[in-house]
Amino acid sequence: MADNPRQPKQMTGAQMIVASLEKLGVDVVFGLPGGAIMPTYDPLMDSSKVRHILVRHEQGAGHAAEGYAVVTGRVGVCMATSGPGATNLVTSLYDAYLDSVPMVAITGQVGSSLIGTDGFQEADIRGITMPITKHNFLVTEASAIPLALAEAFHIASTGRPGPVLVDIAKNAQQDTAPFVWPKQYDLPGYKPTTRPHSRQIKEASTLIRQASRPVLYIGGGVARANAAPELMKLVEVTGIPVTTTLMARDVFPDSHPRALGMPGMHGSVAAVGALQRADLIIAVGTRFDDRVTGRLDTFAPQAKVIHADVDPAEIGKNRHADVPIVGDAKLTLAKLIDALEGKMLPDISAWNDQLDAMKQVYAPSWEEPPAGKISPQWVISRIGAMAPDNSIFVTGVGQHQMWASHFLPHNRPHSWLTSGGAGTMGYCVPAAMGAQVGAPDATVWGIDGDGCFQMTNQELVTCALNGIPVKIAIINNNVLGMVRQWQNLFYNKRFSQTDLHSDALPDFVKLAEALGCAAFRVTEADDVDAAIERANAINDRPVVVEFVVHKDAMVWPMVASGTSNDEIKIARGLAPDWGEQAADEDSAEPAVPVGTVAATTGEN
Repeated sequence: MADNPRQPKQMTGAQMIVASLEKLGVDVVFGLPGGAIMPTYDPLMDSSKVRHILVRHEQGAGHAAEGYAVVTGRVGVCMATSGPGATNLVTSLYDAYLDSVPMVAITGQVGSSLIGTDGFQEADIRGITMPITKHNFLVTEASAIPLALAEAFHIASTGRPGPVLVDIAKNAQQDTAPFVWPKQYDLPGYKPTTRPHSRQIKEASTLIRQASRPVLYIGGGVARANAAPELMKLVEVTGIPVTTTLMARDVFPDSHPRALGMPGMHGSVAAVGALQRADLIIAVGTRFDDRVTGRLDTFAPQAKVIHADVDPAEIGKNRHADVPIVGDAKLTLAKLIDALEGKMLPDISAWNDQLDAMKQVYAPSWEEPPAGKISPQWVISRIGAMAPDNSIFVTGVGQHQMWASHFLPHNRPHSWLTSGGAGTMGYCVPAAMGAQVGAPDATVWGIDGDGCFQMTNQELVTCALNGIPVKIAIINNNVLGMVRQWQNLFYNKRFSQTDLHSDALPDFVKLAEALGCAAFRVTEADDVDAAIERANAINDRPVVVEFVVHKDAMVWPMVASGTSNDEIKIARGLAPDWGEQAADEDSAEPAVPVGTVAATTGEN
C-alpha cells in the first residue's frame, strides 16, 4: 500500500535536523563531528542543499558563522559535538552575544539517560552558555527537534539578534518520530517591540528641532537592522553630524561631509569632541559602552539624550534617556524622517563648521617610523586604497584593529567585520573565512596581528581545501602591541610578557605555505604596494602577506581607561584644543596649522 501523503513522514531525529535546516533555508554549516553529533553527520552527507565546511577547531566554526551572518544578514550556523567540542564554541557564542550577531549553534549531547552522570564527554553546555546566549534549548526527544530549531532561528534573527544554542541528546538524534513542521511558535513572553511608539517619536522630533549642537551616535544595531539608507536620509534632511562606533563603521560613509568617525577611547578628536560638546545626542542601536563614554559621570555633560534601541534593557542602563524609544533601528529612523521632513529645523551650520575645523586639524595621523622601518598605519591605509571596490575588511583585535578603523575606507554597508564587545583575539581568520563564503564574489581582506594570527591560523587549511580565497595581512610588530602600548604609557615601560619573538618564530611564510596558502614577506616600504597588488591578483587560494612593521608604533588618539573624554590625547602629553579654539571666529583658517599634530609630536 502506498504511503499516505497526508501522514507525516517518519524520520530519525538526525534526519529531522537536516530537514529542518533545509526548510529554514540554511545553505552552509561550519562544524566538526564527534561521537554525540555523529548521528546527524550521516544524513547531512546526503543533503544537496546544505553545504558543510569542516573546520579545524570549533571556535573557528563559531567565528565563521559570525562572519557569514554579518555579511549576509542571515543566521549563521555552526555545529559541534558534546563536551570539549561544545565548550570550544563558548568564545564565539560570547562574541556573537555582545555584538548582536544572529547565530544558531547545534551541539550533540550524551544520551538523555547519561545526562547528569558525568558521562564521557558530557558538559552542561546549556548551563555554561546561559549567560552568553539569547536563549538555549536542551532537546531529549526526536519529535521536539523541528520546533526547537524553528524557534531557535526565529529568536536568533528577531528583536535584538543574537546566538541561540540547541543541544540535542544523542538518543533524540537516533530515535524515530513523525516529522511535523511547526505552523506557529510557542514562545510565551517573547514578543520583541519593533515598531516605535508615535508619542516617543514626536518627543524626539521636538528635541531635535530645539537643538543647536545635535550629534547622531550610531551603533552596531543600525548595521544589524540594515538601516544605512534611513540613516543617510535622516542626515540629508537634518544636516546632523554622525559618529559611528567601532561596530558601525560601515553604515555611514567616512567620505560624507557630516561623518565624524569613531568616538571613544581611540576615537577621532572630532567624534569625541562632538559628543562632549553636544546639547543633544541621538543614540541609535548603541549601548553607551564604557569604551565610548570614558568616565561616565563626565560624558556629554550638557546633552539631552534620545536613546533608541530594539532591546529595552539597554535604554537607560548606563546613561539616562530623556526620550527612550524602543524599536527597530530601521523603523525608528524612518519614523524620525517622517516627523522631521518638511519641518522648520534649526540652523546648525556654525556647529558643523566648528566640527569641520576640528576634523581638519585633528584628522587621525601617525608618526613616521625610524629610518628603514615600515609604518603599520601606512600599510593598512595602502591595503584600503588598493583593495577593489567590492572589498570586505575583517580585523583581529588590538592596535591593528584601531588603525584599520581609522585608515581603511568605510563607505559601504556589510563590509566591516570586527570583534567589538568581546575584543576576541583570533577572530580575524575564521570570520574572514565565513565572510568569503557568504560573499564569494567579494575580495575579503583580513587585517590581523601576529599575536591574533597565531590563535586561529589553522582555519587557513579549511580555506585552502574549500576554495575560500581570503587574503590575510599579518601586521607583524613582534609584540602584543596594545598591551605593550599600555605598558609603555602606564607601567613605566616594563614590557612584561609582550614580546612574541615573531621576528624569529614562527616563519609565517613557511607556515602559511604549509597551510596551503600563497605567502610572502615584506620588510621594505618600497615593496608594500607591489605585495598588495600581487595579493589582489591571486584568487584561486588563500593569501598571507606578512608585513614586518615598526614595533613601537602607537594608537592615537587615546583616552586613558577610567578618565574623562575631555582628557583625550593626540600624542603623549599632548591634548587637542577642542572646538573652542580649533577655528578662529574671525578667520576661515583653523587656529592650529593642519598637519602639526601627531605626525610630529608623538612620542613612543
